[in-house]
Amino acid sequence: MIRPLLMTLIAVLAFSCQSSVQSTDFTPPGSFTNGVEGPATDQQGNIYAVNFKKQGTIGKITPDGESSIFLSLPEGSIGNGIRFGDSSQMFIADYTQHIIWEVDITNMDMAIFAHDSTANQPNDLAISPNRVLYASDPNWADSTGKLWKISLANGFELLEEQMGTTNGIEVSPNGQKLYVNESIQRNIWMYDIADDGSVSNKQLFHAFEDFGLDGMRCDKDGNIYVCRYGKGVVAVLSPQGELIKELKLIGEKPTNITFSPDYSMAYITMQDRGCLERVKL
Repeated sequence: MIRPLLMTLIAVLAFSCQSSVQSTDFTPPGSFTNGVEGPATDQQGNIYAVNFKKQGTIGKITPDGESSIFLSLPEGSIGNGIRFGDSSQMFIADYTQHIIWEVDITNMDMAIFAHDSTANQPNDLAISPNRVLYASDPNWADSTGKLWKISLANGFELLEEQMGTTNGIEVSPNGQKLYVNESIQRNIWMYDIADDGSVSNKQLFHAFEDFGLDGMRCDKDGNIYVCRYGKGVVAVLSPQGELIKELKLIGEKPTNITFSPDYSMAYITMQDRGCLERVKL
């Protein structure tokens, strides 16, 4: 009887990391380009993502799934990561022009928040509770990357270079930790954040053995949701870096994730399907 019981236990443990939650389409496939990225949620529950219908746009999706073009970036600009500062302050990483845009969504005023031509391509953004911005900055050609702190007063401040291909980035809910992942190297690094926004004490938070890493977000409890590009799942890690479960998606290439204001729903941008999927949590 020992062997059958052991096999059953192994099967149960393996299944425990898989989520029974089902992903569904939030927007129709093909409604975004394959550059769909950077989802962010406002206080009313509207979701914003880049490259709706064509490159260089920002799409807005209501909680009911109605989509429209929210704004078009200047000619030659293409957005990637989006984050909100306050209820009306939207930041957009423009990777082609090396710009962080600031948009007031109440009156649609748009201005350059920061610019640095030495950046590879500002990619994903994170923001701390005291409104310090951080940006990942991959160089896909040589599999390296940079990490930036960004402010209106000082612009782009280089925190680290010669990392792996920096991509997903997030700040813990208490503002004390910064998480940065490397897509090709499949590592997630954790830093301590000082009061002035500088970082120190770099530690390996979690390493994956296969597939790529893309955008990531923390929920209100500090669990980290990581898009596993090529695997078609969102991995959920505890604040201690332990794999809790995986959320299975319809597509195979998730690029980023955001939540509803109450964290009951996750919205995931899907490169291979040109749409957003959603998962009820």
